[in-house]
Amino acid sequence: TKIMVNLGDPDRAFHTAMLPNDGVGLARMEFIINQSIGIHPMALANWKEVKDARVRRRIGAMTNQRPREFFIERLAEGVGVIASAFYPKPVIVRLSDFKTNEYAGLLGGKQFEPTEENPMLGFRGASRYVHPAYAAGFALECAALKRVREVMGLTNLKVMVPFCRREEEAAKVLSAMAANG
Repeated sequence: TKIMVNLGDPDRAFHTAMLPNDGVGLARMEFIINQSIGIHPMALANWKEVKDARVRRRIGAMTNQRPREFFIERLAEGVGVIASAFYPKPVIVRLSDFKTNEYAGLLGGKQFEPTEENPMLGFRGASRYVHPAYAAGFALECAALKRVREVMGLTNLKVMVPFCRREEEAAKVLSAMAANG
């Protein structure tokens, strides 16, 4: 039997890797975004379009005026630490799967998130990645994963697409991933 661990905190990666395991069965990208970035991906992708001037200034200060690179760098570092701790064993990272109310709680998030009656079933997972309202945010996620695999050389990284409702949706996500890295 395979013993794969679940992990979302890069700070625990090397300690956890010392335990008997066959790799990581689930690394949750949203934990890394929440802990290491704290800013909505679309607020970073469209920084100059953030309407609230205080939020825009805060994002600029937090990212040293490099919002896109900040996201890519921080996410790649977090995922890369987990992948390197378990290398060459497989590490399955799940693309971000915040619900709309959780995304809205990130800095700059309220501007980019709809209010939904049931966020568990709404704008999340695969449908979010291929929607024009999140395409630029998804491109940042893809760029970070590309950096982990191609620049860091951590080819043990595998990607999981959450909440995929239809085969057509899966094909669109794969196409978007190919276009973004």
